[in-house]
Amino acid sequence: MSITAVILAGGRGTRMGGVEKGLLDWRGRPLIAHLIEALAPQVDHILINANRSLQRYASFGLPIICDHVDFAGLGPLAGLHSALSHSPTQLTVCVPCDMPSLPPDLVHRLIKASETRPDRPPLAYAMSAGRAYPTLCLSHVALQEPLAASLRQGHCAAWRWFVEHEACGADLGNTPLANFNTHSAFALAKVKLE
Repeated sequence: MSITAVILAGGRGTRMGGVEKGLLDWRGRPLIAHLIEALAPQVDHILINANRSLQRYASFGLPIICDHVDFAGLGPLAGLHSALSHSPTQLTVCVPCDMPSLPPDLVHRLIKASETRPDRPPLAYAMSAGRAYPTLCLSHVALQEPLAASLRQGHCAAWRWFVEHEACGADLGNTPLANFNTHSAFALAKVKLE
């Protein structure tokens, strides 16, 4: 089955002073460039979900999709809704733009985890070193309307939504995934990994 990846770069980056995290330099290239490289062998299509710096993101040569106007500013679930609304395939993998080191079998593991609930639309999230990453996930287009309904009711917490819809966890092992939510986390990772 064909699959689409959507890189979630539509957040406000408030914990990093409003910077575009996907465009931060990491090992000589923007973070998003590392994600594109990691995802390309695993999927059939890649889209970028962004709400600012659209021309800069467009320079990567991929389609840009924005959050629906009704859900602007509602966080990663708004990005997931945009992903499901614009994806050309039934299955969509979403990855946050601040996580440059993705496993080469990420998509395979998410698909395998989702197969443990064959009676429901596929929905799975990544788990690593005992931590859940709900925005690193696989979703089915059939979940677009239930997600929109939750957003209209003001339910914006990603983890809560995944629990409510009985998503499956995909175990990625014991290595914590680098996730840059603050300047200090980004600086520390650069010291450790560069």
